[in-house]
Amino acid sequence: MDFQLSEDNLMYRDAAREFAQKRLFPQASEFDEAAEIPKELYDELGKLGYFGMLIPEKYGGMGLDNLSYICAMEEFARGCAALMISLSVHNSLVGEALILHGTDGQKDKYLPRLATGEITGAYCLSEPGSGSDAGSLKATADFDKDSFILNGTKSFVTNAGLAGLFLVFALTDRSAGRKGVSCILVEQGAKGMIIGAKEKKMGLKGSDTREVSFDNCRIPSANLLGEKDHGLRIAFSLLSNGRIGVGSQAVGIAQAAYEEALKYSKIREQFGQAICNFQAIAFKLAEMAMRIDAARLLVHRAAWLKDQNLPHSIEASMAKLFASETANWVCNEAVQIHGGYGYMKEYAVERYFRDARVTEIYEGTSEVQKMVISRAILK
Repeated sequence: MDFQLSEDNLMYRDAAREFAQKRLFPQASEFDEAAEIPKELYDELGKLGYFGMLIPEKYGGMGLDNLSYICAMEEFARGCAALMISLSVHNSLVGEALILHGTDGQKDKYLPRLATGEITGAYCLSEPGSGSDAGSLKATADFDKDSFILNGTKSFVTNAGLAGLFLVFALTDRSAGRKGVSCILVEQGAKGMIIGAKEKKMGLKGSDTREVSFDNCRIPSANLLGEKDHGLRIAFSLLSNGRIGVGSQAVGIAQAAYEEALKYSKIREQFGQAICNFQAIAFKLAEMAMRIDAARLLVHRAAWLKDQNLPHSIEASMAKLFASETANWVCNEAVQIHGGYGYMKEYAVERYFRDARVTEIYEGTSEVQKMVISRAILK
């Protein structure tokens, strides 16, 4: 068993690390304060190819393996978790959905534009009344001649204010319930699509999150992704992607918080010495390093299994669960090590603490991950 990252893995990781060091770390607190990431930064990422990390080269993407992608995403999360989740949704949910389920025509039309960042992707599954229960959707897409008529509301849509392409899950057969859900591609500016105000969030403030509503929004039937009434199959085929991605985000946040705590512990003096010399602090740092390493290995294993086309859904849930819980624990300890200063916005650990919280909620709560894992164990 080889735990060494390949030259390609390291190359993509180091390139993302360099970008994060130069362009994200210095401005991440400003993005948080403004609750916005400048368009110029997205344009720069597009020119560098980061909007097409998983898109095949023939469509203008990088065509990365999943492990290289995850290594890069951890570095983006370490620099700015809000920007990372924007890239993650675009790459591992929207782009991957088209790669796996799109027709040749849909791929030719959208993948080259997604790869360059000309258009950004948004994923519309959650609704005001259905978060963890994806099978209880209320949005509808009634067929009329050569079109679907969309009605309903989607919640917590990442990239909603930026996106040029929305993947929308809605009922095309109301009598079939969860077996009657389809996935429809909706372009920005479609008549009847209403983009709500930006949500005011605890963390990941720079990420553009909004409610999206549809009022008799007519979409050509050619925009059906995959088969009619098989939308949840598409959603479930992407679950592992999202969970591995959030796992890498959690590891990146935890790593950043740990580094800040370690640095602070070496310069902060109490009782005539640096606080890192006290066993209570040194043991915290040791456990932080251990948990982060374990979380990273779980995330890497899940990504590697996906690259080998081996079963990985349980491993993805384990990675997401452990990494998100690790991130929250590490960030809490990082604030504690900083003492009163950790509660102040001038110190980055305050932001990491807020950013980490959602990793236990989206892409399946910790409770849902435990359900998935326990069912696999007990079946």
